[in-house]
Amino acid sequence: MTTTPSTQAIAATALRKAYGDKIVLDGIDISVPQGTIFSLLGPNGAGKTTAVKILSTLISADAGSGDIHIGGHDLATDPQAVRAAIGVTGQFSAVDGLITGEENMLLMADLHHLSKEEGKRAAAELLERFDLTEAAQKPAATYSGGMKRRLDIAMTLVGNPRIIFLDEPTTGLDPRSRHNMWGIIRELVSDGVTVFLTTQYLEEADELADRIAVLNDGKIVAEGTADELKRLIPGGHVRLRFSDPAAYQSAGYALREATRDDESLTLQIPSDGSQRELRSILDWLDSAGVDADELTVHTPDLDDVFFALTSGTSKPNQTKETVR
Repeated sequence: MTTTPSTQAIAATALRKAYGDKIVLDGIDISVPQGTIFSLLGPNGAGKTTAVKILSTLISADAGSGDIHIGGHDLATDPQAVRAAIGVTGQFSAVDGLITGEENMLLMADLHHLSKEEGKRAAAELLERFDLTEAAQKPAATYSGGMKRRLDIAMTLVGNPRIIFLDEPTTGLDPRSRHNMWGIIRELVSDGVTVFLTTQYLEEADELADRIAVLNDGKIVAEGTADELKRLIPGGHVRLRFSDPAAYQSAGYALREATRDDESLTLQIPSDGSQRELRSILDWLDSAGVDADELTVHTPDLDDVFFALTSGTSKPNQTKETVR
C-alpha cells in the first residue's frame, strides 16, 4: 500500500480530461487540507462532476496528468485503498425507492462487508443521527426530497469514510431542507471529515467552504476563501444618505472622491468595507458635525465574483447591502 505523509486529504496535480476534441479539465491542481470543506464552483458543463469522478476512482484521468493522492493513498497504484477511505454522494440519489430506508442502509452495509450485527448497529445509529428512525420502515419512495438526501448521505457514511465527495447535494431541495443539509455537512466536518463539495448555489459555498475554487473553460481561474475572492471584484462602496440638503452639500464638498446624487441626496464613496475605512468615515462625520441619516455598506458577493470570472464582466447593481 502506497501512502504519503501529508496533511492534505486530497492532492492532485495537472489533472487532465478530454472527450475527443472537448477539453474538460486542462491541467488543474487541487489541494484540500484534512478536516476542511473545499468547494468547486463553475458553470454547468465546466467539469465539476468530471473532477469528482476522477478523484473518487469512477473514471480515469488522461495521460499527462500528475500525481493524485486521496487520504494519503496513490490513486494510480492503490485505488482500492482510496475507495475504502472515501464516500460519494452524486447529483442523483442512490436511494432505492422500492425498499425501506433501513433496507437501503443494510444493503450498503453488505456492500461494505460488515457483519449482520455490525450492519444493523451502523444502520440504526445513522438513521437516528439523520432523524430517519420513524421513517425507517417505510418505502424510500414515500420520502420527501430532503429525507431522501439525508438517507443518501447516511448510506455514504456506512463505511465511516474520512473524505466525502458531495456533488451538488442540495439541488432541488427547498430552502429549509437545504439549511438542514448545511447543518449535517458542518457536523461531519466537526467530526474531522473532509468534504469536497460542488454546488450550483453560490451562497452555499459562501456559507460552508473554507476554500473555494472557480472552474471555467477547464482551468481554475481563482481560488481562495470567500472573502479573498470577493476582494478580487471592484465596486465596493459606502453610501451616505442625507435628508438635510445643507448637510449633504457640506459632506459632498469635503468628500470630493464621492459620487454625488443630488436628487436623492446621497454620496457614494469607494470602499472595501473594512472596519478601518468605516471608522475613518464615521470619525470624519463626527468631527465635521455632519449627520447622515443612513450609512449603507455595499460589498461584492460570490454572485459578482462568479459572474465576473466566468463571463469576463462584472454584474452591475447586485451587491449585498448592510445598513449601519
